[in-house]
Amino acid sequence: MTPPDERRLGQLGGLTTGEVARRLGVAPTTVRSWDRRYGVGPDLHTGGKHRRWTAADVARLERMCALTTTGMPPAEAARLAREDPHLEADLAAPEPAAPPLPRRGGTRSRASTGLQLGDARQECKGLARAALRLDAIALDELLDAVIADYGLVAAWHEVIMPTLQAVGRKWESSGEKYVEVEHFLSWHISGALRRSAPPATAARPGRTTLLACVPGENHTLPLEVLAAVLAARGLPVRMFGAALPVEALVEAIRRTGPAAVGLWAQSRTTASRPLAQHVAAMEWGVRGARRRPVVLTLGPGWTGHSAPGLLRPTGLAEALTALEPYANG
Repeated sequence: MTPPDERRLGQLGGLTTGEVARRLGVAPTTVRSWDRRYGVGPDLHTGGKHRRWTAADVARLERMCALTTTGMPPAEAARLAREDPHLEADLAAPEPAAPPLPRRGGTRSRASTGLQLGDARQECKGLARAALRLDAIALDELLDAVIADYGLVAAWHEVIMPTLQAVGRKWESSGEKYVEVEHFLSWHISGALRRSAPPATAARPGRTTLLACVPGENHTLPLEVLAAVLAARGLPVRMFGAALPVEALVEAIRRTGPAAVGLWAQSRTTASRPLAQHVAAMEWGVRGARRRPVVLTLGPGWTGHSAPGLLRPTGLAEALTALEPYANG
């Protein structure tokens, strides 16, 4: 059955601004603003000032949105959409390919997105716009391209983390209005990290790295990045994710015999120095050749919880530098 919006587009009256906004996943005021600022509104008016959007009008607007998800400034995207000769000639044709993402050393953009991204890369702009529109397809494509172009470590530091921080600031400054955007973006980043990682490497006692969040801690993304980078380098890693209970952590260490254990804590309320010291004191292996894992306290929650014998890397690169000697053995 043809969707109601498609049937309306085929009728003389076309769609109202509200119907177009629902189709694009934005507010009606946003559509009206695009019309005023960039001239991408409909030519057809009925009953005075009431606007009706034809199939060609909607295709032009969808083209503009697709271009902005690549990081292109809205004004430029609107100009290209208005000048595209193919939209009205063949509305059923596949959407023209968007310009490629700029790679390392590319230009930066100051185009406004409503997020405080400052002088961030074009890719940050594109990710932010796709997240705000809850555009899953565009977000996955952009994340995969950024990771392929930059590599995991640079993509995380230069593009993904700044975008996450900008979305978080937007959420905090708007009375938690954008919490769904933050969750949506985090979920798709997690998926992109898993897609980028090669198949798991077989565990090797004395060489495997075990990564887990401490009990009560549910923020996993930075730990997922570390796991993905280790896997990409062919190093055996076992990732246990959020809020691993103490008993489960102890059992996992006994079963895998890891060279190193990374414990992530985002908040000071979840970080536990006694837990980290207990893990550092654990022994595994046969009698006479017992070994202890090196323990890395990861994340901002460990600030002020340092203790002798515990490593405290302050970032992803430092954590990799600390782990690789033990994983390579």
